Amino acid sequence: MAVEVAEVKNLFLCLIVVALISGLAACAQPVTGVVIQSDKQRETSPNVNEADLATLVDGNSVFGFDLYQALREEDDNLFFSPYSISLALAMTYAGARGETAQQMADTLQFTLSQHRLHPAFNSLDIELSQRGEAAKGKDGEGFRLNIVNAIWGQEGYKFLSEFLDVLAENYGAGLRPLDFANAPEESRITINDWVSDQTEGRIEDLIPQGLIDKLTRLVLTNAIYFNAAWQHPFNEDMTEDGPFYLLDGGEVTLPMMKQVNMLGYVEGDGYQAVELKCSGKEFSMIIFLPQADQFEAFEGSLDAQQVSAILGKLEGKKVTLTMPRFEFESKFNLKGALSTMGMPLAFIWPGADFSGITGKCDLFIRDVVHKAFISVDETGTEAAAATAVVMPPTAVPSKPIKAIEVKIDHPFIFVIRDIETGTILLVGRMVAPSA
Repeated sequence: MAVEVAEVKNLFLCLIVVALISGLAACAQPVTGVVIQSDKQRETSPNVNEADLATLVDGNSVFGFDLYQALREEDDNLFFSPYSISLALAMTYAGARGETAQQMADTLQFTLSQHRLHPAFNSLDIELSQRGEAAKGKDGEGFRLNIVNAIWGQEGYKFLSEFLDVLAENYGAGLRPLDFANAPEESRITINDWVSDQTEGRIEDLIPQGLIDKLTRLVLTNAIYFNAAWQHPFNEDMTEDGPFYLLDGGEVTLPMMKQVNMLGYVEGDGYQAVELKCSGKEFSMIIFLPQADQFEAFEGSLDAQQVSAILGKLEGKKVTLTMPRFEFESKFNLKGALSTMGMPLAFIWPGADFSGITGKCDLFIRDVVHKAFISVDETGTEAAAATAVVMPPTAVPSKPIKAIEVKIDHPFIFVIRDIETGTILLVGRMVAPSA
C-alpha cells in the first residue's frame, strides 16, 4: 500500500475507493457443453420487506469490521469497500452448496436464506441507485453513485441456467463469454478495461497478470463509483500546511483544511467523531479520531456495534474542524484473510462445492483481490470500487456559540455511509502519510 499527499489545485475528488477482485479458478476439467444465457431481466420491484433489508445492512456492517480487524495488522493505511466485497461474493455464494455455503454465510454474515438474500441485495442496490438526483458531484458535475455487476464465462462451458437466472434477476449481471482457455491475457485485459470504464478510470489493472490462466472458467465482477461534493465545502484560502503526528512519534507536513460549521459531532472515552455530509445530505463521511495515545486500543475494539452506537449519538454542534487533504491507495489479496475468518473450504480443491454453478464440484475460489484509492480535498468525495470473482444539518444559529475544536492531526479511522439505510460503503484509516 502506498500513500502520497496531493498538492493539487482543482482536484476533482475527495475520495476514491476500491477495486476488489475475488477469483474462482476451475480445476483441470475439459471445456465442454454450451454456455447457457439467461433470458431473465433484472427484477426492478423486488418483494423485500424492511426487516430483510435491515438484516442485510447489519450483516454487511458486521462483516466489514470483522474484515477490518483481520487487515489492520499491517502498519500502513487501509481502505476498502465491504459492500463491493459482499456483492461480488454474494454472486459466488449463489452457486455454493453444503459446507462451502455454510462457511461463506457465517463469514460474510449472510443470515438470510438464499432465496431472500439475493432479492435483498437487489432491493438495496436499487434504493442506492436512486440517491442524489439534485446533489452535486465533487468535480462540478452531478452526483454519481454507479454500482454495476458482470459475469465473464468461458466460451463453450456449461453453466446452470438457475445460477445465471439468479444473477440476472438480482444483480443485473449477464454472462459475457471470453476465451480464458486460449487467450487468458487478452481476457484479463478485457475485464480490467471494463472495470476502468465503470470507475471513470480510477481503478486500473484490477486483475494482476497470472491470476487468470487457461484453467479459469468464470469471473464475477462488481464495480462501484461514487462522486459527491461536500454539503459544506472547505474554503481553499483557509488551507495551510501543518504537522500530522505519526504513531511512532514522528511527524510530516500536510496541507490542513479548515472550516467552522454545524456538523454532526460526538465525543466519548478517548475519542471524538465528526460527520461531514455530502451534497444532498444522503451520504456522509464520519471520521473517528482517537486520542493520540489511544489509537491502537480504540481501533482494536472497533466493531459494527460500537460504530452503530457512536453514529446514533451524533448531534449537530458548531465545530472548528481542521483535517488534512490526503490521497492514498490500498491493495489486498483477501484469500488469507477470508480463510482465517472462517471460509477456507471455498479456496480448496478438491473440497469446495460450487455445484450450484455448473452442476458438479469443478470450481473453487482462486483468490480475492481488492484495490482502493482515496483522495480527500476541499470540494468533495469521489470513490470507486471493483470486485471480481474468478473461477478455477441546519444553518449556524445567530447567537454566538463556542465552537468545539476537532483537529485531525494524528491517525484516524473513517467510513462513508448511506444515511437512510445505514449501509457502509467504504471503510478506511490513515496512519502513515508522506509529504
